[in-house]
Amino acid sequence: MLDLGFIDDILQVAEYLPVERQTLLFSATYSQSIKQLADELLDQPRRIEVARKNIAADAVAQVLYAVERKNKRDMLSDLIRSGKWAQVLVFARTRYGADKLTEELFSDGIKAAAIHSNKSQSIRTRTLAEFKQGDLRVLVATDVAARGLDIQGLPRVVNYDLPQVAQDYVHRIGRTGRAGENGEAISLVCPEEQPLLKEIEALLKQAIPQKTLSGFPKVELKGGGRAKASQTTNRPASSRTAPGKAKKATARPAKAKLTKTRVTKKMAPIPRKKTTTERFAPNNGRRGNRS
Repeated sequence: MLDLGFIDDILQVAEYLPVERQTLLFSATYSQSIKQLADELLDQPRRIEVARKNIAADAVAQVLYAVERKNKRDMLSDLIRSGKWAQVLVFARTRYGADKLTEELFSDGIKAAAIHSNKSQSIRTRTLAEFKQGDLRVLVATDVAARGLDIQGLPRVVNYDLPQVAQDYVHRIGRTGRAGENGEAISLVCPEEQPLLKEIEALLKQAIPQKTLSGFPKVELKGGGRAKASQTTNRPASSRTAPGKAKKATARPAKAKLTKTRVTKKMAPIPRKKTTTERFAPNNGRRGNRS
């Protein structure tokens, strides 16, 4: 409800509730923003956790590809084609990003659709039904829209963007590898996402194995414990991006690309999205014996 923008409504409703009351707050994750909200609305709340913390399913094989942000879309399209993926659930960080990626995949000849909080419930229900029936090859979703999804036999998920909260990574990859079946979780990680990757691997207490895809420039990810890279099979010669990628493999374009990367590193970092708790001031209303 917080991600859907209902924080102001929650605070307004709380002002009309009795001072002495019993309040229960449920959340799939317990991020810092949730903790601050609990401290704001509750009086010395007691925390109860009913599941093992931050455990990724053993049946899910995890792997990452280091890639420049501008090459993510091409790499995803090539993975879908060369791997002959029948279906995949792709996670994007924003609603705009989900819609943009869906349009780009369509232009690549890959049937895809997006679900997020800006879509009506009827559209989301219909889109999910089409995906389950096999009419859609790719379902692009945000974390909010994907919560509660139960897609039987889903073979793999892709983290097109790494989540801002490390715990959400565990929830994402938990969409595959269910009911005794094996699954695969693939993350496309650009250099700007290294801090997020570090938090995820700290949560998992392990480094995610890294692979490379031929035809794409090698990207180094810093940090100790990084798993040794392994080479995947070559992409088909008929791939849409093969000519462009082959051209970039020559010596001169490679130097130009390196120079461009150096310039990019000098740019100021993109400001992070304002958290939910930053959107409201501390409650200055009445406080009583609440629990």
